[in-house]
Amino acid sequence: MDALLSLLPLDPGPLFLAVGITLFAGFIKGAVGFAMPLIMISAFSGFLPPEVALAGLILPTLVTNLSQALRQGPRAAVESARHYRRFILGTVLFILVSAQFLSEIPRMAYLVLLGLPVTAFAGLQLAGVPLALRLEHRSRAEWLLGIIGGIYGGISGIWGPPLLVYLLSIGAEKREMIRVQGVVFLFGAVVLLFAHLGTGVMSGPRLWFSAMLVVPAQIGMSRGYRLQDRLPQATFRKATQALLVLSGLNLIRQALFG
Repeated sequence: MDALLSLLPLDPGPLFLAVGITLFAGFIKGAVGFAMPLIMISAFSGFLPPEVALAGLILPTLVTNLSQALRQGPRAAVESARHYRRFILGTVLFILVSAQFLSEIPRMAYLVLLGLPVTAFAGLQLAGVPLALRLEHRSRAEWLLGIIGGIYGGISGIWGPPLLVYLLSIGAEKREMIRVQGVVFLFGAVVLLFAHLGTGVMSGPRLWFSAMLVVPAQIGMSRGYRLQDRLPQATFRKATQALLVLSGLNLIRQALFG
């Protein structure tokens, strides 16, 4: 154990705290399909340097998204990748671009610019305001929201909210929504990993730290799956909207108060 701890960038206290946060984040992801990077980066930012916080979520995100994408089998995952190819391409390309500017973009700016629209959209849906996209607008919306997700993903490790906005707007069914999130997030996670292998964020002790958090993430996710399977469609949709509101408000809080 001492030899392992010597490879990590943290003392035992913060390390165990990070493990507990990851366990909880994995449970939430298993239940509703998203929010693990949001929870991890939000909580980690309170006691970890930015590069360590970002590195910590990359491998757990990659592995749990692979599990989520393949839960209904490879064929369903491939079909989702084909159907949502525009969103995936926009996300992947702009993760690669924005990752290069991690240290140059003001943190307050990107947190507010993501948090405000996400909170407004999810809050309106939660209040019963219909915000469904028209069929003729879906292609453009998919490109636009994929690009927005990629921009935020490269600099923060978070690209889920724009996808959730899109899936809620088109009224996606629960199983499809969960699977599509896993597929899109998986593509983004692979690109994010390689982007930050290049920037140096995923190197040395930070890489070991991220690898160590894969286990609690998977344990939490397996428990969350049990809850997900019992949630009716309407309850699942409301839970997704409510969690998006909380996520958006938390991003704004971080921007304003640190």
